[in-house]
Amino acid sequence: MAVLSAKNALDAAVEAARWAPSTHNTQPWTFSVSREEISLRADTDRKLRIGDAAGRELLISCGAALFNMRTAMRCEGFEPEVRTLPDPDRPSLLATLRPGTEVQPDESIRALGGEIERRRTHRAGFADVPVPDRLIERLVHAATEEGAKLTPVRSPEAVRIIAALTQAAQGVQAQDQRFSLEVIRWGRPPGSSRKDGVPAEGYPRQAARTDPDFPQRDYTWQHDWGSQADQRAATSVGVVALLTTPGDSRQEWIDAGQALQHVLLHAAAYGVSAAFHTQALEIGLLREFLRGELCSGEYPQMIMRLGVTFDDKDSVRRPLSEVMD
Repeated sequence: MAVLSAKNALDAAVEAARWAPSTHNTQPWTFSVSREEISLRADTDRKLRIGDAAGRELLISCGAALFNMRTAMRCEGFEPEVRTLPDPDRPSLLATLRPGTEVQPDESIRALGGEIERRRTHRAGFADVPVPDRLIERLVHAATEEGAKLTPVRSPEAVRIIAALTQAAQGVQAQDQRFSLEVIRWGRPPGSSRKDGVPAEGYPRQAARTDPDFPQRDYTWQHDWGSQADQRAATSVGVVALLTTPGDSRQEWIDAGQALQHVLLHAAAYGVSAAFHTQALEIGLLREFLRGELCSGEYPQMIMRLGVTFDDKDSVRRPLSEVMD
């Protein structure tokens, strides 16, 4: 029975990992299972060569997958034993995970596990519904548990600065043909059968502008794509938050991904979604400005907005046969 339970935990962990968020839904990971141990590897063929040359966003995405694996294994009754970056000679091997001692999952773990497949990325404004301060405090604590720092931006002027940096980065990237082509590669046309990338139904055809405006990626390449859902009332910025780490190492990128997913799942359990804005973090000068002026010297790993949306969307993931080695 114990062997069967351990196998169930391994299967559940890999299945959960598939549902982690990733930049443009690139899903840049592969897995293998051997002797009751899962190996998580970076799929560098899916790295954004222009927008993410250092692989920072790739490792954040894989860190989010690792948190899903840990959560699923706990839901199956095992405390996961995790090693990150276990072999310097194999840089693509990001982590190994195996079932450890048996544990009884508590209500909070089960709540996180229940959101793994339901959580969705939002790509528009939010409804004018406040996010409770108590929940924000819990999200801050969730990030701290994973070795990162989540800072809600309370100053309206600071929010305007971050919006302006996002606008500037979006404008610069729109003028770069190589960058634009890389983004377009991950935009899926209506009716596409692909199991990766951003589906046309994953963003509004005409999103209402927030104030200040946080622009979204343009996946359409001048096509009339996007959901026709009525977004006229979705104009709230929500709560702007910065996810940072003390350093900027590969380990801290993985930690940031785990912290991000912990925050996202906890928020989703209370009906709160997130919109991501990584544009300014993909331009070195803007990221450094943000670090020095608004992050107290810590390294910004994610800019996000948290809020309530009533727009329900589907999501797609590659089948296990494509992500298992």
